[in-house]
Amino acid sequence: MDLWDLTSLEVGPGRPVVLHSDEGAARVIAINLPAGDELQEHEVHEHAWLHVHSGAVEVVQDGQSSRAGSGSLVHWTPQERHAVKAVEDALLVLVLAPWPGPGHPNLRSST
Repeated sequence: MDLWDLTSLEVGPGRPVVLHSDEGAARVIAINLPAGDELQEHEVHEHAWLHVHSGAVEVVQDGQSSRAGSGSLVHWTPQERHAVKAVEDALLVLVLAPWPGPGHPNLRSST
């Protein structure tokens, strides 16, 4: 069993902390995103779940934005382009699964 107290984590802005990473399963990352900072539009090869532990963010996809406050959970399927902007100082937990996803650059061809 793994257990993390998110309230006691020391996660600096721009310095995400990988809490757990199991190849073939999932990667869990804590992110400190200060108000006004953003994760610019991007996509990942995995399913992505973003939990807003504290604070609030604006999530943008296909030109539409939604506010996600403390306790919110957002899900994107692989290759869905999206952006995340902190509207308040935010502590986020990102889960990527499966890790790494098909097509991820870290996967090496066996040929």
